[in-house]
Formats: sequence, structure tokens, C-alpha cells
Amino acid sequence: MYKKALTVAMAAAALATLASAPASAAAAPTIEIIPGASATLKESNSVYTCPAGEVLTGRSHRGDENGWTTYQCSRIRIDGELVSVQHNASWGPNQWENDSYFVTSGDQAFVGRRHFGDENGLTAYLSATLYWRGSQVRLTSRNWTQEVREDNHSSQAGIDQVMTGRWHRGDENGFTSYEYGTVTVG
Repeated sequence: MYKKALTVAMAAAALATLASAPASAAAAPTIEIIPGASATLKESNSVYTCPAGEVLTGRSHRGDENGWTTYQCSRIRIDGELVSVQHNASWGPNQWENDSYFVTSGDQAFVGRRHFGDENGLTAYLSATLYWRGSQVRLTSRNWTQEVREDNHSSQAGIDQVMTGRWHRGDENGFTSYEYGTVTVG
């Protein structure tokens, strides 16, 4: 008899707990970063823009100002649907490469880079805003990588991340760091 009363009391307590618990939140959307186009260009006098629907997720460089730069672009899918990538109407401001600091404004990602001249030439970036189901995608938890030597490096966004910034100081043997932001919905 005591055992039965205890079981009923435990069941009643469990029901009371369930009744007072908040409804569970909807499952978080699934975010996928899918490698897309990549291209290798001579660094001096180069212009690269990711194909439509893609954003920059990596960059590597080998050699001096006449060496080779490789760009990696990716598509973003949220719950199986491609994210819309709307490029800005114009390139960002030109800066001297040997002392350049670029970050996107708001929740934008890089989609292109141009560089004219040698290691002291001018660099600019093109950015874009991302949309999913009519709402702007957020880029949160922005973090900078450690500095790497520009003349022999490779940098790639982490899982669920896209490129949102780059800082370079010095000549072709100087140091570069990248900022990556995490793709977030809601």
C-alpha cells in the first residue's frame, strides 16, 4: 500500500513539473557552409569576386607581391535552402596594402578583393548582405585569427563561418590576420 501511494505521489509531482515547464523552443536551423569556387591569381594587379550566391571563406598566398593568391568561396544553406547573397553596389575604400585594416559593416561578409600594384599598392574589398527566408542573416562571434606571415600562409573559416575582416601590416613579408563571423539565424 505504501509503495502504491509513493508511486502516485511521484507521478503527480512529475506531472506538476511538466505542466509548469516552458514549451521547448523550436529546433535550431541547420547551417551548412558548402565549398564553392576557388581561384588562384597573381597578387599584383588582381581583381576577384566570388560567383553569385557565394561568399569568401578562405585566402592563401605564396611568395612576394608577384606571387600567387588563392581565394576560396562557399555557398551557405540553412535548413537546406540557399542563402541569398546581395552584393553592395560598390567596392569599399582603397587602402594602402602595407597598412590596411578592413572589416565589414553590420552583418556583411566579404565577396571580393582587388589589389593594384606591388606590396605597397592599393587594396579594396567588396562585401554583401545575406538573406534567408526574407530576413537578414546575422554574423556573430566575430574572431580574429593569429597573425601569419603574408608570404606563405593559408587561412580558412571555421565551421559555420565566413570572412568578415582582414588586417595586414608591412610588405610581402609582413603579417596578416583574418576576422571570421559565425552565420546565425534569429
